[in-house]
Amino acid sequence: MDLAQARAALHAARRVAVLTGAGVSAESGIPTFRDAQTGHWARFRPEDLASPPAYARDPEMVWEWYAGRYRDVLAAQPNAAHHLLARLEREKGAGFFLATQNVDGLHERAGSGQGGGRMVELHGNLLTARDEVTGAVLPLPAPDLLVTPPTSPGGNRMRPNIVWFGEYLPEEALHAATRAFQAADVALIVGTSGAVYPAAGLAGETRYAGGIVIEVNPDETELSHLMTYCVRDVASRGLAALLDGGRMLTS
Repeated sequence: MDLAQARAALHAARRVAVLTGAGVSAESGIPTFRDAQTGHWARFRPEDLASPPAYARDPEMVWEWYAGRYRDVLAAQPNAAHHLLARLEREKGAGFFLATQNVDGLHERAGSGQGGGRMVELHGNLLTARDEVTGAVLPLPAPDLLVTPPTSPGGNRMRPNIVWFGEYLPEEALHAATRAFQAADVALIVGTSGAVYPAAGLAGETRYAGGIVIEVNPDETELSHLMTYCVRDVASRGLAALLDGGRMLTS
């Protein structure tokens, strides 16, 4: 398959499933999970800050780290890749499904999940927190009003609404994603290393069901051997090549 054939297959597909990873948000200035360890935090491994044992040991420190990431995310803006995927959803309507491993909310801010398709955030959302007693998920206040650890209206402590090391992905979201990738005519795997399961297994669901799987990534990944076609470029240019023949869009 060449680029023209990949573009034609995507255009003709009635059902499109997309998996996105950190490479999509990198163009918005959001560091990858491990690259976020700078300054004071450079002496910590991500596993030391994003796990149930770490939170039980020192919730104030964990929240301090997440509060910094929260401020960074709010300062960022969706980039061309986010906007192109939101546009693809509007074109495909109910046949579109987006599963993201990113927790920054930039897909939603670009319009994903609002154009007739469906979006799930497999690893949670940094802009929200979860009541430790009731499980209720609530938006965080503005950074200058955020007191850590935050509490719910009922007075319960709230934890970051993030899937930590050692925790399971939300069952409903994972099942919905699995069904969508199994049914997809074309799957796009964009900006992810393919190293984190079970999300990385979604590409195989489409391939083994007989669908076309297209990777957009500047580097070869652990999933590249499954691909029908690979676009070796960053997310914005790679998606522009597939959707617009290389013409970049900014909105």
